[in-house]
Amino acid sequence: MYSFIGGGLFCAIVGNILLVVSTATDYWMQYRLSGSFAHQGLWRYCMSGKCYTQTDSIGERYANNHKKKCETCFFWRSYWNATRAFMILSAMSCFAGIIAGILSFAHFSAFKRFNRSFAAGIMFFISTLFVLLAMAIYTGVTVNFLGKRFSDWRFSWSYILGWVALHMTFFAGIFYMCAYRMHECRRVAGSR
Repeated sequence: MYSFIGGGLFCAIVGNILLVVSTATDYWMQYRLSGSFAHQGLWRYCMSGKCYTQTDSIGERYANNHKKKCETCFFWRSYWNATRAFMILSAMSCFAGIIAGILSFAHFSAFKRFNRSFAAGIMFFISTLFVLLAMAIYTGVTVNFLGKRFSDWRFSWSYILGWVALHMTFFAGIFYMCAYRMHECRRVAGSR
């Protein structure tokens, strides 16, 4: 049982670190814009050696530079905000799962029917769901909207770290559910 908890805890800590790094860095996508290379993250985008916040989005800059009204500005803000929110919620639920996972090493509990391994596993699966939603939103919008606007674009290392974090949180949940099942089997066998 402790080997499952230890493996789950390792996956969870690595997954949480990857979630934070992925969310905070500016290399989700790299592309060529007006002959120069640029990159963007969830909070900023950088081109020609200067970085701008995502509130001053590429869509708004494009509209201002071409003297057009920005019809897609609400879409841009919603897309960034949803991706950010799901990544932050994922990191928070992963952290809560880590706390529950550490506490699962202690056997005493005020509640007879409450198992910390089960609670940690559920928190890791919730974290996996949130990061999956964030990555799906970002991937869908990038492929269908941004990818068509920019030439020579590709996903970058911050984006890849997000997918690796998804797998790490998922396996942490699997490990903790295995630990829970093993604990339940021992409890049932001991009560006979």
